[in-house]
Amino acid sequence: MEHEAISRYIQALIILDVDSIMTDKNQYQMDYIKINKRLWNEKTEIHYNSDFYDVDSFKKGKDSLNQVEMDLLGDIKGKSILHLQCHFGLDTISLARHGAAATGVDFSEKAIEKAKQLNTSLGTSAKFIQSDVYKLHEIFDEKFDIVFTSYGVVGWLPDMNKWAAIINQFLKPGGKFVMVEFHPVVWMFSYDFKQIEFNYMDSSPIIEELEGTYTDKSAQIKEKSVGWNHGLSTVLDSLIKNGLKITDFKEYNYSPYNCFENTVRTEDGNYKIKGLEDKIPMLYSVKAEKGK
Repeated sequence: MEHEAISRYIQALIILDVDSIMTDKNQYQMDYIKINKRLWNEKTEIHYNSDFYDVDSFKKGKDSLNQVEMDLLGDIKGKSILHLQCHFGLDTISLARHGAAATGVDFSEKAIEKAKQLNTSLGTSAKFIQSDVYKLHEIFDEKFDIVFTSYGVVGWLPDMNKWAAIINQFLKPGGKFVMVEFHPVVWMFSYDFKQIEFNYMDSSPIIEELEGTYTDKSAQIKEKSVGWNHGLSTVLDSLIKNGLKITDFKEYNYSPYNCFENTVRTEDGNYKIKGLEDKIPMLYSVKAEKGK
């Protein structure tokens, strides 16, 4: 959704034992990038052509950014923005359309290829870099006014402290970090939201074999994925311990995207889980600043 990244959302799947994929933890730690990159390379073309992303309308000027993130970002005209885990770049290009000097980063070669093609065809000024977030500093050293990430992103990363250190590294003194993400409470539930199935707090990696994707459940994709659930305290503490001051934190009881099972559409065009309307948080947002 960045959107890169809406994560392991609505799909038929099989929960697998870790040993069915890796022989030991060390091997898994080395291979999660390879496994997840294969999945997202497979998803990119399907997502690009989906009604969910509606690229045709985007090409005609539709803004892919939601009010939540726009309110947090404020006036970005003339600001430099690093957009982490940008998928095939709709939000990065939208940031550029709003006047920002936007750079998008994603680990998927296919996604970055699509992003560059779309950017060129539209004549927009966004830039794109193919890189694992954790290794970005090895190939790139620019500083930014804002680092931005959103919707289904942190669940693909095992180490929040390392993630926060990267954010700090790429911010200018006095720079701002803005994040909108699906709430960890959502990831506790089974995919039909009928029972609690997963841990809220950090624990072992969640290894699955997915069928389809959130834009098309019948898509001919069946690939393994490796993900993690990170509690709010883990995310916030990692930012604080890496020199960022939390200036705003909010929770929201809706999703702007219809990417979960058993949803109902609200009058204002958002989505909630049927039977759990207003009972669970579905999003959270964070704004933080780096010291000057």
